[in-house]
Amino acid sequence: MSNPESTPTGLDGLRVACFEARMAGPMADLIRKHGGEPVEAPALREVPIGDNPAALDFARRLIAGEFQLVIFLTGVGTRYLAREIEAKYPREEWVEALKRTKVAIRGPKPVTPLRELGARIDLQAPEPNTWRELLGALDANIPVKGLRVAVQEYGQPNPELIEGLEARGATVTPVPVYGWALPDDTVPLREAIEEIIEGRIGAAVFTSAQQVVHLLQVAAEDGREADLRIALGRSVVVASVGPTTTEALKARDLPVDIEPEHPKMGHLAAALASRWRAVRKR
Repeated sequence: MSNPESTPTGLDGLRVACFEARMAGPMADLIRKHGGEPVEAPALREVPIGDNPAALDFARRLIAGEFQLVIFLTGVGTRYLAREIEAKYPREEWVEALKRTKVAIRGPKPVTPLRELGARIDLQAPEPNTWRELLGALDANIPVKGLRVAVQEYGQPNPELIEGLEARGATVTPVPVYGWALPDDTVPLREAIEEIIEGRIGAAVFTSAQQVVHLLQVAAEDGREADLRIALGRSVVVASVGPTTTEALKARDLPVDIEPEHPKMGHLAAALASRWRAVRKR
């Protein structure tokens, strides 16, 4: 299928810092496909909550029929939640209970794990798959007033979504399943920061908001945050995968030079390849 961003002019050897962790390999492959040189510097790792009574309480209440709507926000979170629940409850029991409730997802990533479980999906928010689109889709299709709603959270709470649901009259139960931490090995990240500051990296691609947080955190720990900010503002093309990541960058006074039409890594790499020269000229 054709797309305006699918005909790149090429990265022509541009060195690109990539902060993706779980999908680091595919992101690097996309950069290479467009002629760039990826500099892999994972900025986070997902850490399942070890002893998670909230997940088991969610399962107990789900089986008891206490929820009318369950919202899944991420694919990895859906898998972690299932794993945690199945330590105590048989899959058939809790999935059968899930089939008796409405199920909504923020974006496409929970689709595969939910299908593997045999669960149905009643609603999927449209692109760019933020909490805003999710609330809008619920308003149009599953009004939440008076409903008891469980929300599978990801690495941090989503207060805007929770507040939006509660403002619409829902009773909301957050279900945290994993958190975010720095990688066990931060050397590649620290080296990438130095290369950005020294002008040896031409672009930086961000695929999640938490990457922004951790990048600045590590730079601050090394006394290099101010220099990093200057480099990102002057000599580096900054590309963001989508609105949530863009908001995180802008909220921290960092530039966003490129954001693709669709919030996917493939579109991000293509947009960078086709537009980085124009950004440099500006």
